Amino acid sequence: MSTSLSPTAKESDVSEGTQFYYNLTTGSVEEGRQSPGTELMGPYATRAEAERALETAATRNEQWDADDAAWDGEESPPAEADDPR
Repeated sequence: MSTSLSPTAKESDVSEGTQFYYNLTTGSVEEGRQSPGTELMGPYATRAEAERALETAATRNEQWDADDAAWDGEESPPAEADDPR
């Protein structure tokens, strides 16, 4: 079972091997836990996943907002409704 929260790490298990963290204060990736947990996002199975931490979080937030709106009956119009053709 995968313990990574990254959607790209379906097969990887961050409990085995090196873990990577995105440091919110410095904007850098740390190999292993080097900073306080309040400053970190992760763990991620790879350095590349940790580098995309903010992008991954933004994508998830957008999806959760859309899901909440749909749950509340506030579905947004389809994208083609914005197209003036």
